[in-house]
Amino acid sequence: MTRAFNFNAGPAAIPLEVLKQAQEQFTDYKGAGMSIMEMSHRSAAYEQVNNETQALLRELLAIPDNYQVLLLQGGASTQFAMLPLNLLRPGKAGAYVMTGAWADKAYKEAKLIGETAVAASTEADKFMRMPELSEIVVPENTAYLHLTSNETIGGVQFNEFPDTGDVPLIADMSSDILSRPVDVSKFGVIYAGAQKNLGPSGVTVVIIRDDLVKESPKTIPTMFRYETHAKAGSLYNTPPSFSVYLASLVLQWIKDKGGASALEQYNRDKTKLIYDTIDQSGGFYLGAAQKQSRSLMNITFRIHTEELEKKFIKESEQEGFVGLKGHRDVGGLRASTYNAVPLESCQALAQFMADFQKRNG
Repeated sequence: MTRAFNFNAGPAAIPLEVLKQAQEQFTDYKGAGMSIMEMSHRSAAYEQVNNETQALLRELLAIPDNYQVLLLQGGASTQFAMLPLNLLRPGKAGAYVMTGAWADKAYKEAKLIGETAVAASTEADKFMRMPELSEIVVPENTAYLHLTSNETIGGVQFNEFPDTGDVPLIADMSSDILSRPVDVSKFGVIYAGAQKNLGPSGVTVVIIRDDLVKESPKTIPTMFRYETHAKAGSLYNTPPSFSVYLASLVLQWIKDKGGASALEQYNRDKTKLIYDTIDQSGGFYLGAAQKQSRSLMNITFRIHTEELEKKFIKESEQEGFVGLKGHRDVGGLRASTYNAVPLESCQALAQFMADFQKRNG
């Protein structure tokens, strides 16, 4: 079997070792005579998977004891609403750092629920950079400050995070969680859809400080309360069991690779190959994001004509590359280099880019 050079933005690459292990256990999970998908979520076997997944997240992210780890459904898009439903109170505003499409979606959802404010915006720069920390102004009476740690469409990423004092800092880390070490204690809530760095779509990780769990109002539907899921250990209702199982295998793979610190260096080595090809192309390739904000997860770039970009995509697909077309809202080209994208795929892409330039420069 020939594996594609998978640069999809999400759902994205999953480690081949994980896929093979899941294949081996697909019809018979550890001698149970059935798949994990067929088991009761109240069974001892599944409860062990559920608990191990949470434990691995705690270990790999060094999550303090006063935080809950929840495994939910609905993706990050549901968290755009669930967060303000739980934390936004009358007389206070949810403050948002506007850095691109995903921050904008979170902001618009919060506006449906309560008062909001913009703490910083890089729209004037077409969202091709992250704001300096000094540009982020937390308004008075702020319930929380929300940011998106990595914008997949623009290919920009925060290198450091603001100190918000007593105001809870909230981060959507869907596209860069566990790609580098993060001090969880700086945040009130971290949430992430799994389908980029943690496994398949279907499960969403929410890491939330205990005091914020207790703020869940009784006036919102039971399923939308963080407290509901914290009390039930993420087993209040039938969970996305196969997605959680695969996430547990990916987390073990991350642990075996040396954890977030080792993966950060690996990701830097991978992306350097492609960024160097862009920067050394003499203007044939043009990096979209400003250099100080370049993402380690999503490399966005252009070629000076749309005709050449279309040719690049067509020829790359013929060579086994997948997912290099930029997002439909911005066009251009994008290579998503999440944890599971191997170094060899990035080497192959850098070589293809060099060859394409020779033939078309």
